[in-house]
Amino acid sequence: MSLKIDDISYVYDQGTAMSVSALNHISVEIPDGQFIGLVGHTGSGKSTFVQMLNGLLLPSSGHIYWDGQDIQANGFDRKTLRASVGLVFQYPEHQLFESDVITDVMFGPKNLKLSPKECRKRAEDALTQVQLGKEFWQMSPFDLSGGQKRRAAIAGVLAMHPRILILDEPTAGLDPRGRDEILDMVRKMKENLHMTIVLVSHSMDDVAEYADRILVMNDGTLMMDGTPQEVFARYKELEPIGLAAPQMVYIMQYLKELGLPVNTNALTVQAGTEEILSHIAQLNDLTGKNFRAVYPGAMRKKKGVTAHV
Repeated sequence: MSLKIDDISYVYDQGTAMSVSALNHISVEIPDGQFIGLVGHTGSGKSTFVQMLNGLLLPSSGHIYWDGQDIQANGFDRKTLRASVGLVFQYPEHQLFESDVITDVMFGPKNLKLSPKECRKRAEDALTQVQLGKEFWQMSPFDLSGGQKRRAAIAGVLAMHPRILILDEPTAGLDPRGRDEILDMVRKMKENLHMTIVLVSHSMDDVAEYADRILVMNDGTLMMDGTPQEVFARYKELEPIGLAAPQMVYIMQYLKELGLPVNTNALTVQAGTEEILSHIAQLNDLTGKNFRAVYPGAMRKKKGVTAHV
């Protein structure tokens, strides 16, 4: 199943003196199985856009189609859409409210009028997917750590069995370790559950690492739509709208200007480090330094590459 967004616009408080245009003539299709990064500066329209995708907001003009059906058509069941297109808001742990974790995760399936047995099974499966072990299931959500609360909140949406999972800044407020754990968990969920992921993020490094397609929003419009390599090749167009490319993009561009024949499509720390190491002799010649001597930690590891180069 896919979502097709056809020329949608949205105006808050339309027809009043307080009206504000939030989205302007956006068209895009979200097919099955993609990992999409949605980026843009604050106020670019990202949050409004993702609320359109599961019918929480309806467009002022234009159409949204779920599996070929117009979600604004008479008789269309938007409750089913919201179960199929799950939305995890920023700081979702603020929405936890039940006495224990597993009861909280069962809330959504109960609203679908599923049997108690099926609700329990879905909750257990979802908690397993987000790597919250049984020792946490009977705990109060408010006794969990910040990262654990975030996992429990995501499990509550997963228990609805969505085909598309939208995560609005899922790592906001987490420390670096917690951020990496959440994003690695999301990637594993995509692989294990074969779902589509839409990751809303301010971190260009995160979308470069995890997404296979990036949508760039600016002032309510869709400014760019392409692979990470295609989008970040246009890094000079991102800077005027308050976005910076991943740090490795600038490092690769600098080395290319020095005359090193590096692949500027290396966007992540791991890919960039591998690329630099493959040209280490030329880099020594260009700079007059022995980089392996200066940075002895720059060596390959079995599960990745150090970032010391």
